[in-house]
Amino acid sequence: MENFRIPKSHPRYESLMKRERLIEGFRKGIVAYAGLIAHGRGEAFDYLIGEKTRDFALDSQKAAIAAIILAKNPVFSVNGNVTALAVDEVIQLAKILNMKIEVNLFYRTEERIRKIVEEFRSRGVDVLGENPDSRIPGLDHSRALCTRQGIYSADVVLVPLEDGDRTRALRNMGKFVITVDLNPLSRSARDANITIVDELTRALKNMISIASEGMTPEEAKSVLEVYDNNRQLSLALKFMSEHLLDISASLEG
Repeated sequence: MENFRIPKSHPRYESLMKRERLIEGFRKGIVAYAGLIAHGRGEAFDYLIGEKTRDFALDSQKAAIAAIILAKNPVFSVNGNVTALAVDEVIQLAKILNMKIEVNLFYRTEERIRKIVEEFRSRGVDVLGENPDSRIPGLDHSRALCTRQGIYSADVVLVPLEDGDRTRALRNMGKFVITVDLNPLSRSARDANITIVDELTRALKNMISIASEGMTPEEAKSVLEVYDNNRQLSLALKFMSEHLLDISASLEG
């Protein structure tokens, strides 16, 4: 971050620090140019929920933990942005829930893959994805590449900050897909089995807390029986609309 320091007293300290982590990730070759743009788009939606985790997101986070607990081969799919923003949280959650971690990139280069893998290995964690041996059917770009041990054979895949066509392709393979997406209108959000409308680092920290508290298989089944992703997306959109109306009213006095 060179010599630039953001004072903790700054009202948007957390948001600015996330930007700095992404910029640093870009300089290290982990984050793609497009990843910086995607983050900015997500920030705009975070404003619409007041930059806080809301009840609809907490319900989805609990359901996500339930689905992973019941899974036979859960896999955490990570890209450059996820690594730059939350590598330690990814590792912690994956460890608690016994998940494999696999690197998968839309803007794939072998150098970026290697550098992301090194970020995890420097923390003593081996990840999949460096040597793909399978492909996700229905995808023509490099995001189809995956490993048979990981994503290809997974029954549940947690894919934060995902693109819509891969989410749909994973669903077409019969996989249960969980995504973290601040935009409830995106194809990923609407095609996933569970969509967490929340900022990535907040979501993962909450999920770590939920997972650490423990959940029996019976409790997990009960959570999933009543979960409705379309309802959660609807609640998110209603909240955003009402939040904007409240702000508008306050400006009018």
